[in-house]
Amino acid sequence: MSEDGISREPMLEMYLFEATQLMEQLEEISIECEKNRRIGTEAINEIFRIMHTIKSSSAMMLFNNISVLAHSLEDLFYFIRENKDVIIDFENLFDLVLFGIDFIKGEVSKIENDCNADGSSESLVLKSSSFLKKMKEVNNEIIKNDYTEKSQDSKYYISSYQNPSKEDNQKYFARIFYEDGCEMENVRAYTVVHGLKDMVSEIYHIPEDIIESNDSVEEIRKNGFLIGFATSLEKEKIEEQLNGIIFLRELELLQVEEYPPELKILKGEKKIVLEDPTERGSSNKGDQEHIAKSGKQQSIISVNISKLDMLLDLVGEIVISEEMVTKNPELEGLQLDNFNKAARQLRKLTNELQDVVMSIRMLPVSMTFHKMNRIVRDMSKKLNKEVELEIIGEDTEVDKNIIDHISDPLMHLVRNSLDHGLEEKEERIACGKPEIGKITLEAKNAGGDVFIIVRDDGRGLHRTKIYEKAKLQGLVTKPAEELTDKEIFACILLPGFSTNESVTEYSGRGVGMDVVKKNIDSIGGAIFIESVVGKGSTISIKIPLTLAIIDGLEVAVGKSKYTIPITSVRESFKPKENQVIADSEGNEMIMIRGEAYPIYRLHRVFNINTDVTTSADGIMVMVEDNTKAACLFVDSLIGEQQVVVKALPTYIKKAKGIAGCTILGDGNISLILDVSGILDR
Repeated sequence: MSEDGISREPMLEMYLFEATQLMEQLEEISIECEKNRRIGTEAINEIFRIMHTIKSSSAMMLFNNISVLAHSLEDLFYFIRENKDVIIDFENLFDLVLFGIDFIKGEVSKIENDCNADGSSESLVLKSSSFLKKMKEVNNEIIKNDYTEKSQDSKYYISSYQNPSKEDNQKYFARIFYEDGCEMENVRAYTVVHGLKDMVSEIYHIPEDIIESNDSVEEIRKNGFLIGFATSLEKEKIEEQLNGIIFLRELELLQVEEYPPELKILKGEKKIVLEDPTERGSSNKGDQEHIAKSGKQQSIISVNISKLDMLLDLVGEIVISEEMVTKNPELEGLQLDNFNKAARQLRKLTNELQDVVMSIRMLPVSMTFHKMNRIVRDMSKKLNKEVELEIIGEDTEVDKNIIDHISDPLMHLVRNSLDHGLEEKEERIACGKPEIGKITLEAKNAGGDVFIIVRDDGRGLHRTKIYEKAKLQGLVTKPAEELTDKEIFACILLPGFSTNESVTEYSGRGVGMDVVKKNIDSIGGAIFIESVVGKGSTISIKIPLTLAIIDGLEVAVGKSKYTIPITSVRESFKPKENQVIADSEGNEMIMIRGEAYPIYRLHRVFNINTDVTTSADGIMVMVEDNTKAACLFVDSLIGEQQVVVKALPTYIKKAKGIAGCTILGDGNISLILDVSGILDR
């Protein structure tokens, strides 16, 4: 595979993308149905459609183990769909479905890593067959059709479609148009024919040689995919089957007395009767209009993330270049009205371009949040705890790179809440709590940051217990009275810390928490823990909306320039001499509106030579980070500007208080300050 990750066959790339999306969808529907203990018609149809698509596309790609499994699960849901009053063992049914999803995800993962999808689905297929058999026995239903035969045969095969012709068979003509840019139209057309075969007594299609001929793709794009078939099923069922086609743009479905001329030639009829469109029934015209209107409109394309990263880098470079042109030192002191007008227009357009690129990369956290449903479901079964997962603010959007980084930490936090936070049923009842525990996942915007909060109504964190353990491991030196709850709770984020005496499969609140902190730190985020004994715990993660471009306040210290993220700046002012006070150890404070704030002189923090050392000569910038606030003493303010965040090179050890760097308009480098790092020094 090439570095950009796009050298895979387009057909395989499309298969992997679709399979991953469909499995996520199926997992969500399954958990929802299991929770509500009912399967609505819509859910059955959706599950059936997903299984059918996976079965067909896997068979086409010759991944027979996946295809056979999807086929046997499809049989299950076919039975449930056809027998409305069927008695369902929900727990075992969805256990089976979720095992199937795990198997398919595992095989897809192997294919993605260029390994052979060689897992055996035989045991799952047998389970599925015996489950269907039991369900039929319980409901005293014997399905006398093709499906019974297939459900007991674990081998995947394409059934013959020349069913015995019936008198009441109705002929249909369909024309299918796919979305522009969906690719592989011939393969998609083959899947449609394959899907109809079990429902019809005869079928003809143009182009004839869908897979073999390379011209078929162009023909389908130009004229659509034409199908003529005869069936005894009602029109609604046929329409439902065809409307489930992925990337369908337009569908025309008509009941006809005779097939159109081009299909008649295929059928081998010598006599060609040309239909007069004016004589065609008005109802057909109505159908056609209705179907044209109801054609599914999908206008989404999937783009490789590496291309978006490149685009973002380019936009960053454009922002820097624009700054270099408009702030060029050679232009200083010149009267350039037209140039300034053009520069303002350029700035407006680069800002818009930047916003568009950022919005393309923004994704809602819903997908990541809904993945937690599965973890809660599996763990609550194993630990025998009843748990409800509440999701708030799932539409909150963050950058794709950040979504990738928060998935693992969230999983750890939810697991810890469930295993170590929530009490057993009896303990909850004894404490007067509802026996069903509750975990809440919440996402909300706050300025340039997003807060993700994991809350549980469990037993809470035990301050003394954590302090004792931390002291034992030499992590704290101060007496407990001098430490705040937050400082003590922060100990659980240190490597190897756990208050769990026994190590379970899911372990205690602490194992893995250092991994959580590491992941959150790597994206410039912060983590805060609050807890009340007996009431529960709240873990808040603060993460930036994006990692690429920030608004910053440029400040000068000696000959160096620094950027302070604007979201951390509260105000800036010129201090008066009498406002600054010092304690016995020489630590400086400043009194503002009756409150004392510590002063950090940046020239001392970073050892910089400067002539501005007296308070009256410099500028104070008040910054805040979550609960802390302080004043940074700098020489002067340069101004506010958008900067492109560049990571520090790996050979420079990350200094505390430095988050990254940026290139300014004059070509100089400015270090971006990490406010929380400075306040923690």
